[in-house]
Amino acid sequence: MATNDTKEKIHQGRNVKRFREMLGIKQDALAIDLGDDWNQQKVSLLEQKDTIDENLLQQISHALKVPVEAIKNFDEEKAINIIGNTVTNHDNASVLNFYPTFNPIDKIVELYEALVKSEKEKVEMLQKILDEKK
Repeated sequence: MATNDTKEKIHQGRNVKRFREMLGIKQDALAIDLGDDWNQQKVSLLEQKDTIDENLLQQISHALKVPVEAIKNFDEEKAINIIGNTVTNHDNASVLNFYPTFNPIDKIVELYEALVKSEKEKVEMLQKILDEKK
């Protein structure tokens, strides 16, 4: 059995773009946060790079308020796989039952009948007390 020791390459520039877009930050705004020598075009070029210098990654992570490790290690394929394997759309309703096994209207009628019976008993008791006092 052959093992594959080559680690999948994470595209750091693409990850910067993903986090920036998820946070709703425009390239111009990120450029302003990165300093005077930055502009929208430079951010666009940065987002195309496979790897980004460590110092620049620190600046970007500070500007986006995202950990450097997130930019370095985020893998969209794995994230989609995890979401796809954990989100349910009630296909396995036998595992988790979100629906009641009783009719709620029947329960309301049952409670109403118990309340009416209780009130009748109270009226009978009060009537009995009144009859005794006469």
